[in-house]
Amino acid sequence: MESPLRSPPRPGAGGRGRFLFALMQCSPFLIALAVLVIELTPAHFIYTGPFLTAVPALAAVTMGPRGTAAATALALVISVITATHNDAWGSLQVYTNFLALALVSVAGFITSGAMQARRQRELDQVRRIAVAAQEVVLRPVPARLGPVAAGSLCLAAGTGARVGGDLYEAVETPYGVRMIVGDVRGKGLSAVRAVAVVLGAFREAVHYEDELVEVMNRCSAALRREVAVPGAYGEEVLLEGFITALVAQVPDEPVVQLVNRGHPPPLLLHRGGATPLVPSSPLPPLGLEDLAGDLPAKPESYPFVPGDRLLLYTDGVIEARDRDGEFFALPENMEAIRAGTPPQVFLELLHDALVRHTGGDLADDVAMILADRHTR
Repeated sequence: MESPLRSPPRPGAGGRGRFLFALMQCSPFLIALAVLVIELTPAHFIYTGPFLTAVPALAAVTMGPRGTAAATALALVISVITATHNDAWGSLQVYTNFLALALVSVAGFITSGAMQARRQRELDQVRRIAVAAQEVVLRPVPARLGPVAAGSLCLAAGTGARVGGDLYEAVETPYGVRMIVGDVRGKGLSAVRAVAVVLGAFREAVHYEDELVEVMNRCSAALRREVAVPGAYGEEVLLEGFITALVAQVPDEPVVQLVNRGHPPPLLLHRGGATPLVPSSPLPPLGLEDLAGDLPAKPESYPFVPGDRLLLYTDGVIEARDRDGEFFALPENMEAIRAGTPPQVFLELLHDALVRHTGGDLADDVAMILADRHTR
């Protein structure tokens, strides 16, 4: 199956763009260094005033107010050093250079601040649109679903404004409470379209399919139909991609049934200890079925008794790193939360721990569903 879920970067495009931008940011300081070398060597007969004046102007374009201020300070220090070294104090040329540098610096600082404020307004607007689009597709799960008390949480990564590809849902059905959590490899419109397709198929299938495996199969079939629509996705988007997904069912019996298609295993909190429910036979994600042979016809079953808690999450949780590169210890943080904490509060406490761990800088989107097992 071809999949519309991730766009591979054009070879060299991203790296070349980052290199050019970094070069632009470094150019004011390189020019300042070149001026200093010229003025402190026999080549000081070259008139460097206009070059030094350009330093804050160039910094204002790419570095914001703080970078402009730093470049201005550097240019002033070099001006003082060169004027002293060349014994040029008192000459009209020196004071003219200082005046020009001051005027350009003030203009650059004002322009840089205005540009930064405009970019921030535009980014905030795009983020609001992205959040609104995501809220149309995703919705908070009900606080009570049959034998389950539930809570949900979805966080967008702080490093961008593109709509993410995390998905979740929980529905009470004649077969028990059925839940899904998944992660589309990619962002933007292609990702949110894939999220909508999978959630639409899940919300329909959970009420009519007796077998949990068939619910997952219906989601996979919906993706196949979507990618087969002519012109629905660009050529480069169809080259690579998949969705990791996990569906769970909580019937009246004290068990939970799982079908895991390449997704991080859920964590079962039982008597204060968090245990991952790792599938006995790993299965490929949606979109990569051709890599596997016969898929199992039955879900895997695990004990899930009253008082237990089940956490379904996306990989943005366990792959979150701190400044030292250490991953977020999800089981330990779950065990540290007081027993009996309501599901939504439990997730908010996990969120607080995640923010502290990453310093508020999430590299990937996060979605979580917490299900508490109760008796009806």
